[in-house]
Amino acid sequence: MRPVEAVTSGEPVLLDETAMARRRGRSRKGRPVGRYLMAIHSTHDSTHVAVIEGRSLMEYYVSRPADDVTEIHGNIYLGKVKNVLPGMEAAFVDIGTPKNGIIYRGDVLWDSEDVERSSSPDRIEKALKPGQSVFCQVSKNPFAHKGARLTQQVSLAGRYVVLMPDNPTYGISNRLSEKERRRLRRIMEKIKPRPHGLIVRTAAEGVTSNEISLDVERLLSQWEQIRKLSARSKPPALLYREPAMALRIIREELSADYRSVLIDDRDLFKSVQEYLRSVAPELLERIEYYDEGAQSLPLFERYHVYSQLRKAVDKTVLLPSGGSLVIEHTEAMTVIDVNTARNVGSTSLRQTILANNLEAAAEIPRQLRLRDIGGIIVVDFVDMDDKEDRKQVLSDLRDALSKQTTRTWVGEITPLGLVEISRRRVGEGLHESLSSVCATCDGWGRVLDEGLLGAGR
Repeated sequence: MRPVEAVTSGEPVLLDETAMARRRGRSRKGRPVGRYLMAIHSTHDSTHVAVIEGRSLMEYYVSRPADDVTEIHGNIYLGKVKNVLPGMEAAFVDIGTPKNGIIYRGDVLWDSEDVERSSSPDRIEKALKPGQSVFCQVSKNPFAHKGARLTQQVSLAGRYVVLMPDNPTYGISNRLSEKERRRLRRIMEKIKPRPHGLIVRTAAEGVTSNEISLDVERLLSQWEQIRKLSARSKPPALLYREPAMALRIIREELSADYRSVLIDDRDLFKSVQEYLRSVAPELLERIEYYDEGAQSLPLFERYHVYSQLRKAVDKTVLLPSGGSLVIEHTEAMTVIDVNTARNVGSTSLRQTILANNLEAAAEIPRQLRLRDIGGIIVVDFVDMDDKEDRKQVLSDLRDALSKQTTRTWVGEITPLGLVEISRRRVGEGLHESLSSVCATCDGWGRVLDEGLLGAGR
């Protein structure tokens, strides 16, 4: 079934507000400035996105045609309940993918009349029955042997806001200053589309009321198309597909913090231009076509992406002073072991260990972001006898993780130097996306895809 496509609006932006928009696009000597660069490389069978800060690779994503059945986060389906498991407080739902999705009690929308009539309104079997049609959205991609996690609390992400259909939720990103939150709150009070809710995103900082209003109108039109398609569809059916990976990342991340986005595929370059022309025209000048035929080096070789990718899939990471991290993946969790290795220090054992652990606390968040490691992570720091040293290391680790957008929880450091981290997982990480299960050892190891790492170029 053909998925619903995003609707754009051609309404003009008011002149006084256009001036505000231009001020958001910082430049120096006519050239945009920013901390980050985004490089997008496209081949006949895959698309690669690299986010670079300075010379360091910070994030990397890859998408292939086969990912249409595994990278489905955000897709909306009309599913059919296959079976309900009261003991698990969950139900399995057929959404047309190889593995049934799973929806838990907390993600079910309850009918108020059923709740009033029922003596146990929180029982999932009261809300869902086998064979029943279910309108749902993927909140977590399928992973390993697990199917996709589903929710009936649907949301549609735009450039500046997230629309919550038939949900009275309202909110503003906590990452914005209080002054900016007050300004956006006044705007939201005027444009909020009852009975729907809105979440204002960090990208709305400095954005005019007219631009936010147009974003809301686009999402409302999109929702109306999804609703109509649902009414004439039979489950299982795909009602809405999230945009292609490159467009999705640009929607989520592109801001004035990016000095440029380099794209080596002309068709994709035109698609990105068209999208930004409708939602963020002030950022259009940052989009550039990288013609590999006219350049001395291919895009990813020029910015040393492939060499950094090889280091990113190595289990050992060297620290500046000679210490190291050893990163091991298991079914249940990821374990990071901090070692002093060649770091012998110069003053005392305590100072050597503290300095080594502080370097690790700075590097671990970067590795989690680059490798896109989610789930449970256990870090084994070098043992510290002093309570204040442990407190300082934990504080630095939390501060570094708090600067990332991925939701993360950090526990206390134990007397043995162990720290438990829980990081939101949406899909497979970098290690899994660049490799496949080894057929020879029946899954004990993984085989790197040399083509994705630039071999043969």
